[in-house]
Amino acid sequence: MLITEYFVDLQTPTGQMRVHVFHPPKLNKYPGVAVFTEIYQVTGPVQRFCRQICSQGYIVATPESYHEFLPLGHVIPYDTPGTDLGNKLKIEKSLKGYDDDSKVLLDYLESLSSCTGSLGATGMCLGCAFDKRVKAAVCYFPTDIHKESLSSGSDSLERTGEIKGELLMIFGKQDTHIPQEGRLKIYTNLVEKNVLFSWCEFQAQHAFIRDESSKGRIVL
Repeated sequence: MLITEYFVDLQTPTGQMRVHVFHPPKLNKYPGVAVFTEIYQVTGPVQRFCRQICSQGYIVATPESYHEFLPLGHVIPYDTPGTDLGNKLKIEKSLKGYDDDSKVLLDYLESLSSCTGSLGATGMCLGCAFDKRVKAAVCYFPTDIHKESLSSGSDSLERTGEIKGELLMIFGKQDTHIPQEGRLKIYTNLVEKNVLFSWCEFQAQHAFIRDESSKGRIVL
């Protein structure tokens, strides 16, 4: 499939946010998918992930989550200083900032004449399942939820009852960021809140779907 790739700079309450868009051939209307990156922003592995989704017939949009702190277009390297920076910024960014960015991103997808208006979300670590427009969300190793440690302290487990779409939760059993007790806490919460979800665990470590700098996390 020939994929058209471009970026748009969208206005958020905390400044401009660059959004990278991957669009199928403009022959039909397509559902939209918001893809949220890991702490390194829009890296090569994230771009390839977006292309895979787009090739299945979705308009894909992925934002630079740390636009408040970094120049537009900045990619954080997969190294120790880069990891430290990403972990620092994920705490410094406000919860409202994450929610505002998600709204702007979904608004943009909805505004496209080539979008059907059906929206989904996926991502590595981050996501936006609380937005009622999201009909389904695929959550790859959703991080910080069991400790509510995103930003200055999050409230995801308190709010899971607000989720209207279906979830697919994907984890690695060797993931030290989300240990067994953390996964059990999330699972129990989703059951108690009557959220519609499926659950998958694999013999893998954190970020195992990344095809670069994976540190031997998984070999298929």
